[in-house]
This record gives sequence, structure tokens and C-alpha cells, in this order.
Amino acid sequence: MHEVTRILSAIDQGDPQAAEQLLPLVYDELRKLAAEKLIHEKPGQTLQATALVHEAYVRLVGVDEAPHWDDRRHFFAAAAEAMRRILVERARLKKRTRHGGGCQRVPLDEAEPAYYDNAEELLAIHEALDKLAAEDPEAAQLVQLRYFAGMSVEQAAEMMDLPRSTAYTHWAYAKASLRMLLDVNSDGFFS
Repeated sequence: MHEVTRILSAIDQGDPQAAEQLLPLVYDELRKLAAEKLIHEKPGQTLQATALVHEAYVRLVGVDEAPHWDDRRHFFAAAAEAMRRILVERARLKKRTRHGGGCQRVPLDEAEPAYYDNAEELLAIHEALDKLAAEDPEAAQLVQLRYFAGMSVEQAAEMMDLPRSTAYTHWAYAKASLRMLLDVNSDGFFS
């Protein structure tokens, strides 16, 4: 631990190589600290302990002005505070509408297929699907299974006896074709 204090002192004095020497010495402890912080987060957290450590470390050491830590304890307290701030920022970001705020996550296998009451829209989709079927019948069938039966790409691939990669290729092609045929933006029916 004396080594950590020595390196912190070197960082404080402006030694650019000292920051590179610090991470290997404190990484395991920072990772444990990050894992402990993430345990208390809600399920569905996408941030992993490793990413949290790296982001916190960059905030601690990668600042323009040289940071000052009195000792090892002070450094880890600053690391814990940086991790807390990162988690708070991510939580605030998730609450924003543009990042899914107010939306409830539903597992794909529990998702309901989309139904439209708008007859005009349904007829436009039907005509576009017929045009797609003339060009690529498998892609059209995949769309039918996805859009009207509510299947996932994997489920539709299994139903059609297609490899997953082929099904995803068909799905990407079908979405692009239908968007052009329906003249909708990327937030249209087939997102």
C-alpha cells in the first residue's frame, strides 16, 4: 500500500507516467468497490463493474488539472464518489423521455404484437407487403410473422427453417424496403 501512496504523490507532483502505474495497483480494489455499488442498483442495469471502474478512473486521473489525494484512503473515497456520480448521471439519463424514460421494459417473449385500428394504414402496409413479396417472398413472410403474429426474428427464423443470420438479413432488407414503399421515417412501423 506504500506504493499506492508513492504513486499518488507522484501524480500530485505532475508525473504523467504515474497515472499509468496506479491503475494496475488499485484495479482489483476499484472493481470490488464498483461491484458493491452496482449490487444496490435496480435490476436491468446495463453498466458493468469494469465499465464503471474505467469511467471513474478516467474522471479521477484524466482531468486537465492534476488531482490531489492525501493518501490511499482519500483516493478510494474520491473513486467511490466518482462512481456514485456516474450512477446518478446514468439514472437521470434513463429518466429522460428520449432515453426510454416513462417506458416500461417488457421481455421480448412477453411482448404483444402491434395492432392498428387505422384501416388506411393497414391497407398501405398490405400493399407494400405485396410489393415486397414480389421481390423477396422470404423477407415478406418474415415480416408477416414479425408484424402480424408478433414473433421475434429468432422465432420467425425457426418457423421458416432459416439460419438466424439469414433471417436478420431478410429483416433488415424488409424494413428498408417497406420504409421506402410506405415513405415513413426511421421511427415508423418497423423499428
